Amino acid sequence: MNPEIQIYLDGNLVPASQAKVSVYDHGFLYGDGVFEGLRIYNRRVFRLDAHLERLYRSAKAIWLDPPLSQSEMRSAIEKTVAANKLENGYIRTIFSRGFGDLGLDPRKCPKPTTVIIADAIKLYPAEVYEEGMECITVATRRSRPDVLNPAIKSLNYLNNILAKIECIRAGVPECIMLNDAGLVAECSGDNIFIVHEDLRGRRELRTPPVSAGILEGITRDAVMELAESLGIPCVEKNMSLFDLYAAKEAFLTGTAAEVVPVTRLDMREIGDGKPGEITQKLMSAYSELRNSEGNPAF
Repeated sequence: MNPEIQIYLDGNLVPASQAKVSVYDHGFLYGDGVFEGLRIYNRRVFRLDAHLERLYRSAKAIWLDPPLSQSEMRSAIEKTVAANKLENGYIRTIFSRGFGDLGLDPRKCPKPTTVIIADAIKLYPAEVYEEGMECITVATRRSRPDVLNPAIKSLNYLNNILAKIECIRAGVPECIMLNDAGLVAECSGDNIFIVHEDLRGRRELRTPPVSAGILEGITRDAVMELAESLGIPCVEKNMSLFDLYAAKEAFLTGTAAEVVPVTRLDMREIGDGKPGEITQKLMSAYSELRNSEGNPAF
């Protein structure tokens, strides 16, 4: 953390070293709140409207009434990016339930806390994008939608963190999480795609549907749009681990990660063990899209 970075906190920009949230905030006490991660490219906030829509959708799902309208939040994000003169980087927006007492009752929290952080980020080294990533399948299952719907991007990320700990212990950067039915859901922080080839040699892009218990990723959506524009068939389809092992190509998508080739899973090579042709096309197309879409924040 750079202490000179200006953090938006409840309507004010304050230095990071002075940005404080109460220990009685229910976001801290219980993970009661929602967040979004966004990227900045060439002073442009990528897919800002889509991220705001998902943020406010998550807030509505947990009965949290944001203190800012979507248009006010948009202005606050742009103001924070401009204050930090951030050409490229990452934004974390947060609505927590706010200051309350030690009980669970959200009615004891009269005003949600709003935080916007704009800072630099680097998730993976360049060689991962050039050579591909190794992943494992973890024992931690994705939360069932009827228990805690993964579509809610909440501050309680323990399910994902437990999966990440398994990655760390195995010495790999990411993992595949299955749902309660044993089908492929997503990764600890990203969505998953494969290139499937049928017995006639026809190839199509596949990704698990939202009903599999995944977060409907903004980058996932952008890649599906790009595939359509490039004439690459793309379908949402339930997948087993067999489908991943037998895939010709695989890659991850996420706001922070962008598009990352996966070349090895559970000690098995994916395809020929190198980033595939379709993956590379989509990586290139996504790079062009991210650098051109949106209006400069300052």
